[in-house]
Amino acid sequence: MNKLKSKNQSRIQRKKRIRARISGSANQPRISVFKSLKNIRVQVIDDISGKTLLSAGTKKSKLKNDAEGSKKLGKILAEKCFKAGIKKVVFDRSGYKFHGKIKNLAQSAREGGLIF
Repeated sequence: MNKLKSKNQSRIQRKKRIRARISGSANQPRISVFKSLKNIRVQVIDDISGKTLLSAGTKKSKLKNDAEGSKKLGKILAEKCFKAGIKKVVFDRSGYKFHGKIKNLAQSAREGGLIF
């Protein structure tokens, strides 16, 4: 039996471990990140009611899927959150390692005024 795992299988295991500890509420929703080869999508989720409050993505915003695009996406997300009255959030990186595009997204959201 082959015990080698693919990158995606390892990411999904990390995602499950993270989600076991992280949950969003109406006061402090969860920011969930999904990264594909072509796009980055971000959702602000209230886990208690099971509803998505906001969403943003590189495709919707006509941004490139690179480091600069993820920075701009973080700023767009922060602006949308402030319009909706959300200041504190929980960041769910969905098993992706905290570097590169994910790190740029988080840092620019923090610079935009979100607290997490």
